[in-house]
Amino acid sequence: MTSSTPSTSGQASPRLKVAVQMDHISSINIAGDSAFAMMLEAQARGHELFHYTPDRLAMNGNTVTASLEPVTVRDEKGNHFTLGERKLTDLSDMDVVLMRQDPPFDMAYVAATHMLEKIHPKTLVVNDPASVRNAPEKLFVTEFPDLMPETLITRDRAAIDAFRAEHGDIVMKPLFGHGGAAVFRITSDDLNYGSLYDFFAATFREPWVIQRFLPEVSKGDKRILLVDGEFAGAVNRVPQEGDLRSNMVRGGAAREADLTPREREICARLGPALREKGLILVGIDVIDGYLTEINVTAPTGIRAVARLGGPDIAARVWDVVEAKRAQA
Repeated sequence: MTSSTPSTSGQASPRLKVAVQMDHISSINIAGDSAFAMMLEAQARGHELFHYTPDRLAMNGNTVTASLEPVTVRDEKGNHFTLGERKLTDLSDMDVVLMRQDPPFDMAYVAATHMLEKIHPKTLVVNDPASVRNAPEKLFVTEFPDLMPETLITRDRAAIDAFRAEHGDIVMKPLFGHGGAAVFRITSDDLNYGSLYDFFAATFREPWVIQRFLPEVSKGDKRILLVDGEFAGAVNRVPQEGDLRSNMVRGGAAREADLTPREREICARLGPALREKGLILVGIDVIDGYLTEINVTAPTGIRAVARLGGPDIAARVWDVVEAKRAQA
């Protein structure tokens, strides 16, 4: 860090070495990829970018390495990156590592958090790898039960039967699922319930999430982004007609969104816990005033918010990262 460059916020910041751990950059959809938005912003600020995929991580004793490629990025579909020559690099030589590979949150993901924990916080890992491991989105949220719809975590048939008898229509989804995959609404008289239970039992070894169905999901599932525990922007994701899921990868439409007083209350409640855990970029999901998930692995929504005329959340992230590096 021998030179300073102006940031988009107008202040001089040190030139940082930034490694991005992600699914291969050739495979991403740049129109909606938040990692790509953060890479564009980092490059605009003069930071030096490197790219690698999680399978290139290695740990020898306490030394964590990866084969890094210098990367330049462009906001041009089909021509969005150029990679340089790979070089095996000690990740402790980096200033920042962005942990941005997509879920599933499986044992490979957990192993990566253990490796990156070896270099953090000397190298700032975003988000804190121990907190990513210990705060999976559908479990961390249960620390705030009064903000949630009624929720059961189990794979026990009798417990699900009792929950369904109490609440009527329910939603079943895998505990470590992502992107709206395998999310089902089960009505109180649904004849497919038994078959769906058998499918889940054969497919998922971990417990499942069972929640009271929220009919207002048809009006949208709001993705709210927080940066260092503070509200940064929001987008309302409206499901396609005839579909329960509002995830944009499942065809949900992005709409402008303001926060209700209830949603501001939720953000205020979550903020201190997010800051304490080192969770710099977080996406929460809110349906009809109920908090349903706290996404900490690779939250999306930055580009959708910007496209709808909202704030530049990538710039907010780098303002925070640069401040934390300056204090290190």
